[in-house]
Parts: sequence; structure tokens; C-alpha cells
Amino acid sequence: MAERRRFGVGYALAPKKQASFIQLSLVNLAKERGIDLVKIDMDKPLIEQGPFDCVLHKLYGEDWKEQLEAYALKYPNVLIIDSLDAIERLHNRISMLQVATELEIKCETASFGIPKQTVVYDAKIVSASYLESEGLKFPVIAKPLVADGSAKSHKMLLVFNKDGLTKLKPPIVLQEFVNHGAVIFKVYVVGDYVKCVKRKSLPDVTEENTLESYLSFSQVSNLNTCEKNDDKYYKLMNLDDAELPPLSFLTDIARGLRRATKLYLFNFDLIRDNRVGNRYLVIDINYFPGYAKMPNYESVMTDFFWDVLNKNDKGFESLQKGSIEKEVRMLVGNQGYGEEEAALPVSPLKREEQENTIQV
Repeated sequence: MAERRRFGVGYALAPKKQASFIQLSLVNLAKERGIDLVKIDMDKPLIEQGPFDCVLHKLYGEDWKEQLEAYALKYPNVLIIDSLDAIERLHNRISMLQVATELEIKCETASFGIPKQTVVYDAKIVSASYLESEGLKFPVIAKPLVADGSAKSHKMLLVFNKDGLTKLKPPIVLQEFVNHGAVIFKVYVVGDYVKCVKRKSLPDVTEENTLESYLSFSQVSNLNTCEKNDDKYYKLMNLDDAELPPLSFLTDIARGLRRATKLYLFNFDLIRDNRVGNRYLVIDINYFPGYAKMPNYESVMTDFFWDVLNKNDKGFESLQKGSIEKEVRMLVGNQGYGEEEAALPVSPLKREEQENTIQV
């Protein structure tokens, strides 16, 4: 009896990402399915390692891009997850959400879009009148233009009035804040697999909680403990009260974003606009998020590796093995807010939070 073929998946991840994602439980489960997860030695040229059937990575920079391109030329059948050029689009918060506007989703019970937003390169032009000219009004969320996963890229402000504008340091994106019941829907995509979880978010804004000029936070779904305990900004609520978006609706969005982004691994954040109960807004898209926070992520990832290595992934015919797309992207500096604004800690995804799993 012929021995079953084994597959090699080389992974190149930053130390923090590697520590959270490459768990022994994942390595062992993948090994049982004939998939060997092999750490890529970053002290050696990639082209001298392997050969791998798949290269899984979350590293950036011109040197790494050149190494991936050279590897794809030498091993044309290697599957690179994901293309650096495709990932790059998510590093700019304007082009990131532009992806969502390209989708045509038909749903009788729900609609979706993106918040109003504008990009600011010059701090001198930021004023209340400028916001009005851009169709924005207070409160607004200020986010660094660059979204590369760094601590600085997560540093955001909820700005309540013109005094809060003085804390901004361009280039930034100013985005309308929409009351959404303090609940965010995080939708994780792993190839054909989609999981939606509900998490607590920023509280709704009323006249009573706009006494300060701004509120600093790291991520919409990750207020730190002191902020959560501050009644001035945060009121505890029961996540059970929040209804999940329709399954078919999430499925269509996930499929559309896969085609538009040409990515296998990402998540997107949705909020429900309180002004229109069946309207949802995509507020963020992230590459290779914290999958280890998902319950049973080991099974999800192992099934994903198996499907793509055995060509069973039906949702993404446009992703070709060894392809590195050529797109010209505008380079922007990763400038955030003042250095005195420290990044806030990120709270883990709670296992007990309600989930919903679907296939696309």
C-alpha cells in the first residue's frame, strides 16, 4: 500500500504572531492529516529552504517580497498565502474600505455600506468647518491612515468636539461615528470558512458622555479594562440581546470580499447602524487576524490547509499557485498620534461569546 503523501507548509511569522498561532495543538493536528508545519529560518535565504507546498506568512518589506517572488519562480507550484500586493491594499484605511464599496450584495432583509470618511494629510486644515464640508459631524473616529498591525496603527481617538482635533497628527482618516448598540460583529474568513462572533464595542454616544474632548482607545472592539469600568464612557450590556446579521448576508459579503481582495485569510468588522436597524457598515478589514482566539481554530486551520493543498477550495479560482500580483500602491508614512499616547492593551476574544459559523 502506497504511503500517503505528506505536505510541507513553511511559515514565516513575526515572533508574537508565531507564539499565538503556532500552538502545539495545531502542529499535532495538522501532522495527523499529513501536513507538516515547518518554521522558515529568517537567517537564511528563503530560496534555500524547503521546497514547500505552501508558504504561509505575515511579514512585510521589500526584501521579503523579493524573496517570495524568487521562490515562486523557482517553485512555480508553491501556493503563497497571501500575495503581498493583495495584502498591501489593506494597509491603507481608504483603499481598504474601498473594497467593500465595490461589492454588489442583494439581500431583501439587510443592506450594507461603509461609514463616511475622509483622509487628512495636513493638520492645518482640520477644523469643524472642514468636517462639515466633508459631510462629517462630531463625534468622529480618527485612525492612522496606515493599518499595518503595528501598535501605532491601532492608536485611535473618538473625537467629540473641535478641541479634540488638536490631538490629531496626520496622515489620518476621519470616519463618522455611528451609534451601534455597543456591539461589533467580527467576521473571520479562512478560505471557504466563515465565523461570526459578537463582541462588545464602543458605547453609543449621547450628550451626557461628550463632556471630554476625546477618548483614546486601541481598537473599536478592544477597550481596555479601565475604560470598560468607567461609567462615563461604557455601560455593560448583554451580548445575547444583539441579533446576528442574516447568515446569507454574511456569506455574500465574505464571498465578495474574497474576490475583491484576492485573499484567503482575513476578517472584517461590521456594526449595525442604530438609525436604520437592518443596515450594516463595514468599518475595518484585517489580514491574518488572531485566529488562535477562535474556539477550535486548530480544526479550522487544518481543514483549510488540507483543502487548499488538495485543491478543494472552491471559492477562489482566481488565486493561482505561485502568483504575485503586480499593483502600484501609493506609499504612506505610518504616522499616528502624539508619542505620549501609548497603545492600549488588546483584550482577548472570550470563548464564551456567542458565535455563528457558516461556509461560503
